[in-house]
Amino acid sequence: MSQTDGYTRFVNRPLGKQIAKAAGLPQPVPLRRHTLGDPLVTGPILILGESAAAETVAKQLWREEYDVRRDVGLKQKFSAIVVALDEIRHPQDLSDTVLELGQALRRLDSNGRVITIFRDPNDASVANDATALAARRGVEGLTRSLAKEMRRGATANGIVLSDDVEMTSASAQSAIRFFLSGRSAYVAGQFLTVSSSAGEVPSNWDTPLAEKVIVVTGAARGIGAAISELLARDGATVIGVDMPSAGDALTDVMNRVGGISVQMDITAEDAGVQLLQKARERFGRLDGIVHNAGITRDKLLANMDDSRWDSLIAVNISAPLRINEQLLQARGDGVLADNFRITSLSSTSGIAGNRGQTNYAAAKAGVMGMTQAYAETLGETGGSINAVAPGFIETAMTDAMPTATREVARRMNAMQQGGRPVDVAEAIALFHADASAGINGTTLRVCGQSMVGQ
Repeated sequence: MSQTDGYTRFVNRPLGKQIAKAAGLPQPVPLRRHTLGDPLVTGPILILGESAAAETVAKQLWREEYDVRRDVGLKQKFSAIVVALDEIRHPQDLSDTVLELGQALRRLDSNGRVITIFRDPNDASVANDATALAARRGVEGLTRSLAKEMRRGATANGIVLSDDVEMTSASAQSAIRFFLSGRSAYVAGQFLTVSSSAGEVPSNWDTPLAEKVIVVTGAARGIGAAISELLARDGATVIGVDMPSAGDALTDVMNRVGGISVQMDITAEDAGVQLLQKARERFGRLDGIVHNAGITRDKLLANMDDSRWDSLIAVNISAPLRINEQLLQARGDGVLADNFRITSLSSTSGIAGNRGQTNYAAAKAGVMGMTQAYAETLGETGGSINAVAPGFIETAMTDAMPTATREVARRMNAMQQGGRPVDVAEAIALFHADASAGINGTTLRVCGQSMVGQ
């Protein structure tokens, strides 16, 4: 839990727990987060369903010597429950398996995981099949609702498979490992769509970014620093970028992660060219970029001036668009990897809107549009582009909020607490792994299933 979240610390002490329970107050628990070498889970995993996906997941986990169970009647605690619904054709087909899940939920451990697996409602094959489409949408709805019923740090999320993708694919394996592990601690009620079988299983799941060279903008502090640290933990070499005014902080971060510092203004007309040249000189290659740099210039639209609007748009969306174009123009020159990966920071404000943030919401929604537009182009050569939309994340910026506003924001999600920068970083690392190549053009919310938006 955040060091600044005194309430969460209080309600996890005997007296605080007693008071919160008696008063009907939120009772958030410390979340299980990943550290290098951690297993996916520490207790039994229950697999429900009789489909090919259920069998594949069970065999994969057995091979890694996890305690896999298929009997819902066992009187024991489960660390995770995987529910395979990928072969249903009618909403009535949900009944038996979902009601079994209901029984098992009573034995889901603290910080447990529920993962549904189902077919993509957006596939053309079911566009005119009312019963099949209703069934697939049904799984989507029950997963979102179930996530709001979870307690004690547990989460529910879904893996969505296109009709021509199986659970044996590298990206499906990457997705289920993410959702089972502490890497997804602050992801709830969300979905990872595996749209192709692209991707390769790494030789070591602990270092899936080995030998990758990745640019991180806005790397000097906060979420950018956490992203840099986590990418390095997973094996990448980081090129950290920030403004000259943040030079000392940037150098400190890069020294810590073994990366290199680049002091520059990302709104410069040739920013992408500069980054490519730096990668060429130092490493001879560039495998990805994380567009993290961003600013806020909050004001009600009625009081918004040109400076607030234009400066935010320039940094938060115009710069990433220009940099992407310049980088992609260099494809085929031997420096930019064919399987180049882009991840950008969006925001729940771009999904649900937020009072006083019309400029910010426009830019962050624009990031999601950019992500959709580039997906096909990058996918043609094995690359990918995705976005991460954080909710309330504990940073220096949120620490400066008025106390009452901050406390309300922390509790307005299914986890009843704020996330950490590392939660955002874990999602970004997922998208930059070659094993996740089949996940392309998506936006993943890291918001504890915020009450705003979906």
